Amino acid sequence: MNPPIGVVDLGTNSTRLLIARVVYGRVEELERRSIVTRLGDGVDATGRLSDAAMERVFETLADYRKALDEHGADPVVAVATSATRDSANGDEFREVLRERFGIDARIISGDEEARMTFLGATSGRDPGKSTLVIDIGGGSTELVIGRPGAAEPDFHVSTQAGSVRQSERHLHDDPPTAEQLETLRHEVREVVDDAVARELRTAVDLGIAVAGTATQLASVDLGLEERDSGRADGHRLGRARCEEMLEMLASKPLSERKEVQGLDPDRAPTIVAGAAILLEVIGAFDLEEVEVAGADILHGAALVASSTQIG
Repeated sequence: MNPPIGVVDLGTNSTRLLIARVVYGRVEELERRSIVTRLGDGVDATGRLSDAAMERVFETLADYRKALDEHGADPVVAVATSATRDSANGDEFREVLRERFGIDARIISGDEEARMTFLGATSGRDPGKSTLVIDIGGGSTELVIGRPGAAEPDFHVSTQAGSVRQSERHLHDDPPTAEQLETLRHEVREVVDDAVARELRTAVDLGIAVAGTATQLASVDLGLEERDSGRADGHRLGRARCEEMLEMLASKPLSERKEVQGLDPDRAPTIVAGAAILLEVIGAFDLEEVEVAGADILHGAALVASSTQIG
């Protein structure tokens, strides 16, 4: 039997780990972790990764490296997305990862990020439905349309709308003002309208939302304790309910938002922008609800690595 595969996702807001075996095209998780490291703090304004942000990632990777070694993971695949992609010192950051942790992180394009996310989120699903996958990250949001099982999605775009980026641009008060939130939503609405043609949006049958914003909103909706967070997988988020949760979260100062049941306190600074982005995407595609999926780019990267391993 091949050793398990390790995948590290160096995102704008969080650094994530998946250790898994791929058996007959199915990803069987052995260990999964996610730590909010805020790598993208200030990148939109400065164009650089800060020393403090990189150090937070390095501390997290020290623990991840131990877990990878304990499982004997091989290969270890690392993908760097929006923050590293958009920063002037991204190559320097990756060099430190190689030297200190033996991790060769590959900066992937927004298109490649979208393809791997779609593969992970739709694996094993009904191929007859035109499916939208929504991946709200800290620096960008990937929108992918296709039919599960197809070699390539029909359409994919990486938009410059992310929970960290839009928070830094628009939400300057605590709690944010109604005007700030509406400006944020208007910007996202225009971004999505410009990025995806109306005829593509109206042809979608099913929406799947992955990553931190979606799973956190599902957790809040269900009132979960942190140890029950896996129950968010498969939960359906209705459009009206998302509006209610956004209104509730946006009305609270950060200190109170951190106390909301089901919400990871580390996600509290960016959840308002994330919820607003999700709502604007739901509205743009005229959906009544989206399904939350735990499988995402981590699983897609594992599937790609497995096919290379077998080949």
